[in-house]
Amino acid sequence: MFSLNWQVSPREHGVTIERNVRVEMSDGVHISIDVFRPKSTGRFPAIVGVHAYDQAMQSAPSIPKAINLPNAQAEAGDPNFYVRRGYVHVIVNARGTGQSEGVYAHYSPREVDDVVEIIAWIAEQSWCTGNVGMFGASYFSVCAKQVAARNPPALKAVFGLYGYNDFYRDKFYHGGILAAGFLTSWAGHLDGSRIKGWSRDALGEDEYQRRLKDLRADQDLMTVPALANAIRAPEEGGNPLIIDVLINAHDGPYWQERNPRLEDIEVPMMIGASWDMYMLHLPGEFRAWEKLSAPKKLIVGPPMYLDRPIYQYALESLRWFDHWLKGNDTGYLDEPAVNLYMMGSGGNWKQSHSWPLPETVWQPFYLHFKGLLSEHEHWPHEGGTSYEDNRYNERGGILFTTPPMVEETEVVGPLTATIYASSTQPELLLFLTLWEIAPDGDRKLLTRGWLRGSMRECDEDRSRPWLWHHPFSGQAALAADRPHRFDINLIPTANVFKQGYRLALGVSSSDTDRSDSFFDRLGKGHVVQQRPSWVTIHHDAEHPSALFVPIVKGNRIGTYISEAGDLNDQPRF
Repeated sequence: MFSLNWQVSPREHGVTIERNVRVEMSDGVHISIDVFRPKSTGRFPAIVGVHAYDQAMQSAPSIPKAINLPNAQAEAGDPNFYVRRGYVHVIVNARGTGQSEGVYAHYSPREVDDVVEIIAWIAEQSWCTGNVGMFGASYFSVCAKQVAARNPPALKAVFGLYGYNDFYRDKFYHGGILAAGFLTSWAGHLDGSRIKGWSRDALGEDEYQRRLKDLRADQDLMTVPALANAIRAPEEGGNPLIIDVLINAHDGPYWQERNPRLEDIEVPMMIGASWDMYMLHLPGEFRAWEKLSAPKKLIVGPPMYLDRPIYQYALESLRWFDHWLKGNDTGYLDEPAVNLYMMGSGGNWKQSHSWPLPETVWQPFYLHFKGLLSEHEHWPHEGGTSYEDNRYNERGGILFTTPPMVEETEVVGPLTATIYASSTQPELLLFLTLWEIAPDGDRKLLTRGWLRGSMRECDEDRSRPWLWHHPFSGQAALAADRPHRFDINLIPTANVFKQGYRLALGVSSSDTDRSDSFFDRLGKGHVVQQRPSWVTIHHDAEHPSALFVPIVKGNRIGTYISEAGDLNDQPRF
């Protein structure tokens, strides 16, 4: 890769491999690492990745393939690519996984200590210049952010895309609602690891047993077979991890000791994800952008996840590491800091130096009867629209749809919705979906949002107009059949709505809507209520339910209800 003004390191080295090198930690535990080095003599900067999965899979020769469940763990990148270009690539099995000794404790502070010590060990080796970077997706990226917050002296740069950084909000409790499908799927990847739970020691035996008893009495949890099995056998296999997640259903010490202190990071950071990762990595990358004060870049690509082995960002990461680890000016710092793929644009990107984009205007679209979504605030004699949430029938929902767009409209940024709703039960789960609807009726899912009604409290001091902060520290039951206000975040998106297309907001109490992508399906399967309820979405003068849409171009005079046709023919949920 080169331009008129710069070029990256050439491909010129052979590869030497050392498997299962044992590095002793300060507490006597030995961590297993694989070291890939240039055959050439000399000293080279090193790139490190840490994971809890199958070590052999990380470097197995393979033909590039789309991600699927069997190969999803391969997130290290291609060691041969970096080594041939003058880097040492070190892949680390976390404590308690693979051939590393000790017990695994789910991204624990001790695991971060290990990586800090390993980086220091690498920097002192005869084959290393003393400059170290970290690379990889998902687990690798999450760990890199944790380590970067410690600022080990030898760590000079991180290229860590696709990495959540709030374990409660991003990974397991979306809007306070348990992502049971992802939890049980991810825990299955850790089969064979020596897992140690957190809760039993942290809470004490009496409190631990009391909370287990509460879990066994929770009908919503016990109807999910994998969760019920874990609750009945909390010490078996990967179940201690599942139990920790279930017992810590509110944000608190278990989660916060794992979240990286992003504001402490001084290491240059390349972060980002893809637009379809709203259920896991994407929200954390925007949070990281906001909190990081170190040199930083953000790239959000098209709705896909990386093929295996991870090669789409190989050359970009080489530019990044050449600059920070080798002192080779590759022009990175001369380019805009924010790069966003625009869905629906035919392959265009938008660049900026800030996020949200400075030209953004949040336009309210109000919910109305017959499923209309319009800029008009409210109409006379409106009340509400209801649906049934009942496990014995098809779970209901409502789709609120705009009239066709008069002009091409660009929507880029975080969205919020203020929904006034009531339920016949003291709890209400709200699942929001944002759709693009083509003139022929074809639908494209853009993003999602969630909120558990009993956890609706907002911290005004930590909120901004485009992003609500929910503490998720406790619950307050709803008064049945009385409207309550719910402020809900939808994960950011970027889409060009062409003339004649519509924007739609789905509102329901489950995530049983259709899925067209692997990662949307993987992120679904949230716990739902087993007790039937009747839910009403209120939209009148006293209850102006609305979606706030970040518009950066177009929609200057809004949509035309008169062009929407017969409202009785609006698209249905």
